[in-house]
Amino acid sequence: MQRTLKRQISIIGTGLHSGRPARLKLLPAAAGQGIWFRRADINDRNNMIAASWDLVSDTQLCTRITNEAGVSVATIEHLMAALAGLGVSNVIVELDGPEIPIMDGSARRFVSEILRVGLIEQDAPASIWRVMKPLRVESGAAWAELTPANAFVIDFDIEFAGTIIGHQARVLDMRNGAFIRELADCRTFCRRQDVDSMLARGLALGGNLENALVVNGMSYENPEGPRRVDECVRHKMLDALGDLALAGAPILGRYTGFHAGHGLTNQLLHKAFATPGTLKLQTVDPIMHQNLPGSGLNRADLAFVS
Repeated sequence: MQRTLKRQISIIGTGLHSGRPARLKLLPAAAGQGIWFRRADINDRNNMIAASWDLVSDTQLCTRITNEAGVSVATIEHLMAALAGLGVSNVIVELDGPEIPIMDGSARRFVSEILRVGLIEQDAPASIWRVMKPLRVESGAAWAELTPANAFVIDFDIEFAGTIIGHQARVLDMRNGAFIRELADCRTFCRRQDVDSMLARGLALGGNLENALVVNGMSYENPEGPRRVDECVRHKMLDALGDLALAGAPILGRYTGFHAGHGLTNQLLHKAFATPGTLKLQTVDPIMHQNLPGSGLNRADLAFVS
């Protein structure tokens, strides 16, 4: 069954790149509508943008989608991960500016608010994209791959030699609320030299130690340190889930990434939809449902994001 919110959610935060207040609302949507973004501050042209892989226009520092009228929304990946991880099928995301608030750099606030208001099942069947054969994209030493599997599994590997991050790798089966417990609170991370470079270019003006894990050589600048010893690779997994959610339906298969980012994940979706026989759209039956993110949700899981 498809899912939407029981009622509206309002959230206020700060835009990562503008440093300005950002307000958004999550609104229940009808069955079959899917996930859409609406720019409430724009009234002279089409202000609706579908959450779709083929509308991704920039992946340099975050994921940005843009409609045919040139209206865009940036930094959508953490919210998309929250919606995908909770199995939300239909919602309208209304905001008053060009980017989703960064919150604490993770999906924790979004997940907490959605769990707080609750979800309702809609009288309409859900669909999934089943991975039928392996598919891979590469960029230098980095690569991303989809392979067949009977559940949605994320397998990620990163290495930042000469830093406290070092080598981190993790594999997670995303069933039974795993996203809430394992990934939702994991923050974006960056190196001090990257922060300085972005600020010099007028970017990441809203970035600070409250919304990112900052690495400086063999130490973290955040006094509290990481929330988990492998928080960095877990955040990359969170990003991958959010970017894959732009497929328009959950993916039943295994995603493997090595140093992959927003760009490679989107390239993977482009190649998958352009390569006949890679993905097969299927109606979700009860067994499939048990193997998807959002299955097995429990109110007790709210403790992990509160």
